Amino acid sequence: MRADASATELTRESLLAFRAETPGTGEVVHFNNAGCGLLASPVLNAVLAHLELEARIGGYEAAAARAEQVEAFYTELSGLLNCAPGNIAFAGSATHAYATALSAIPFERGDVILTTRNDFISNQIAFLSLRRRFGVELVHAPDLPEGGVDVEAMAALMRSRRPRLVAATHIPTNSGLVQPVEEIGRHCRELDLLYLVDACQSVGQYPLNVDRIGCDFLTGTCRKFLRGPRGTGFLYVSDRVLEAGHEPLFIDMHGASWSAPETYTPSPTARRFEDWEFPYAAVIGSAEAVRYARQVGLDVIAHRTPALAADLRDRLDALPGVRALDRGRQLGALVTVAIEGRQPQEFKAALDSRRINSALSFREFAQYDFGDKDVDWCLRLSPHYYNTEDEVEQVVAAIAELASR
Repeated sequence: MRADASATELTRESLLAFRAETPGTGEVVHFNNAGCGLLASPVLNAVLAHLELEARIGGYEAAAARAEQVEAFYTELSGLLNCAPGNIAFAGSATHAYATALSAIPFERGDVILTTRNDFISNQIAFLSLRRRFGVELVHAPDLPEGGVDVEAMAALMRSRRPRLVAATHIPTNSGLVQPVEEIGRHCRELDLLYLVDACQSVGQYPLNVDRIGCDFLTGTCRKFLRGPRGTGFLYVSDRVLEAGHEPLFIDMHGASWSAPETYTPSPTARRFEDWEFPYAAVIGSAEAVRYARQVGLDVIAHRTPALAADLRDRLDALPGVRALDRGRQLGALVTVAIEGRQPQEFKAALDSRRINSALSFREFAQYDFGDKDVDWCLRLSPHYYNTEDEVEQVVAAIAELASR
């Protein structure tokens, strides 16, 4: 039986129960949740059960038989984000969701996209592609000296440049920085500007409320801190965007009806942003992953996960030859460190051999941030609530040994 946590402190009994429901904890020390969280048994079982049903009765028939479980994807996510199910669209990835949202904005030459210096690499590339194709202008708000976007400077740019779109990544992939997306959103609402938030690393790590954020679009993935299957993501679309008639550039038979020979009618909900073909087993698994996270409690997760990361960051920064890189007023569960005199792939392989999962980030992932920090690569470690303090010590000891060689 699943052990539910009702307070912000995770009890030892609950921790042991969550680990018992996470088969991977018996195999590896998994500090790569910012890449892909370990599946919980209920999520795994939901995926396997649907695949088995498809094998027995057919894919279309299985989807029809499990329509209620498929619909739970929308109800669970809407509960997580504080919106209506009709504001949620399934996507194959956060990047797919982000690109689909961008395609719904009728950019024209001279339009301004206002963003930060710490937006996710794929988002930055998409902005550059829009600049190349449509002649939009890309403006980056400056950072504060201590790290993170200068919201007042960004607000001044909103007033002076009147951007077609304001975009921010809540937590970038290359550091533990947590951007003040609610503060940015307040200025966007005051000025009636479209606002797109990438919550890929924050969903499942922190409570998210789209009303408080004030965003028009919000994208995320299910595979990271939500601990869902790969190949799944979502797009939140606000009521005002839906009512204004925004729709993706390439809308298909699922997102619209061919209502007459020369016209079509988009879905009235966010499902106009979806495609017809779904990986139904993964959708059902994602619904279970969101349900699981909500039962654990986002307040519990938001208390424990960044605390584990802070302890890890402080311990690593104290090691000779190791430098913690994370900067900002608020730091989350992504810990990035530079290792003096070591080669990235070799160092990660040594951790892999100790059954410690980690990730690497390179300058091409974060041209501005890594340029400011004067690093070409870093080691990224990302614990989650089911990790233990003993595992933090194990990881620190391994890095201390490897860095001293």
